[in-house]
Amino acid sequence: MSFILIISDESIKWWNYPGLELWKFLNLFLFLGVLVYFLRRPMSDAFRGRRDAIRRDLMRAQQERDAAIKKLQDVEAKLERLDVEIVAIKERAAKEAADERERVARTTEADVRKLSEQAQREIESAGKAARQELRRYAAEQSIGIAGEMIRNEIRPEDDARLIKASMAELGGGAK
Repeated sequence: MSFILIISDESIKWWNYPGLELWKFLNLFLFLGVLVYFLRRPMSDAFRGRRDAIRRDLMRAQQERDAAIKKLQDVEAKLERLDVEIVAIKERAAKEAADERERVARTTEADVRKLSEQAQREIESAGKAARQELRRYAAEQSIGIAGEMIRNEIRPEDDARLIKASMAELGGGAK
């Protein structure tokens, strides 16, 4: 047996219209209301925390960007001054090199003068030593020659008289 349900137009109400069914919407709104009621605070806290984290990240990113821009400006300024600094360094190096050459020349001149004076003193000292040695040698030779001459010319009686005179001087002995 087949059962056919005949529905009259009057029996279908607008709130129960197939596809519209108002009770489904009421159920959905009730579920959403309960969901909002229980999740409002945790979601609000989560969104606030996320918003604060994003704000902190944005502020840190802004600070890093500002620092990077400042560094870039410093580097660009240094690059602009680099040519001037190179010229100044070259001038300073040339001046220092000239000063060093002058100092070395003065030092060399003073060393040459000192060595010359020292050599002159050594030459004079060697000359004095040689003259003194020559005088000593000449004196020894003169004494030797004089002694030979006296030995050749002295007679025995002169010798005896000289010995007595020497003894008298030494000891005041016999005459």
